Amino acid sequence: METIKKSTLNFLSDLQKNNNRDWFKENQTAYFDAKNNFVVLVQEVIDRIVDFEPIMKGLEAKSCIFRINRDIRFTNDKSPYKSNFGAFIVRGGKQNGNKYAGYYIHIEPGKSFIAGGAYMPPSPWLAAIREKIDLESAQFNKILSQKDFCRYFGPIDGEKLKTPPRGYKSDNPNIELLKFKSYVALNEVSDKLLLSPGYFEHVISVLKAMKPFNDFLNI
Repeated sequence: METIKKSTLNFLSDLQKNNNRDWFKENQTAYFDAKNNFVVLVQEVIDRIVDFEPIMKGLEAKSCIFRINRDIRFTNDKSPYKSNFGAFIVRGGKQNGNKYAGYYIHIEPGKSFIAGGAYMPPSPWLAAIREKIDLESAQFNKILSQKDFCRYFGPIDGEKLKTPPRGYKSDNPNIELLKFKSYVALNEVSDKLLLSPGYFEHVISVLKAMKPFNDFLNI
């Protein structure tokens, strides 16, 4: 199984310190080596999780991996590149991240993680998720309290509304869950684990534990 190489992490670390086009151009060989390392890992993850996510069969890593170029049109930070590799594994590829819950792999020096769920879902999907949580709260809370889910993720966290969403009263027993704007589970990964031979199997275990959560969100 593919492992993340120290050279990949070194490239991203160097990019953090030299985030400009001239440096990037001079180090394109290192970039392509690092990117290929990540592509191979993501493809092997996809091929493996087909065992419990058959809908991912035939999905290609290239359709899941985000570009390293940053969109600098609407930000004061004009750094042209991201200092991470990221991939969202979801049916049909990353462009469907606003339709379905999926699995996200993030590689960044000191800040790597594995995550999944529904990040900032569009209003119709978010409304449907809230309605399902309201109607099937026992099932959702059961998923959140499963042993493996708690082991890898703990409580879900994220940005919330300050007041109850429209159509829900403040005394709703599930109001704190209903206030979330995203439904995301996150597992932090140390550099030591990332570079270890056990990282790949850790990714598979984390994604498998996340599946019931994603299934619930995929309405």
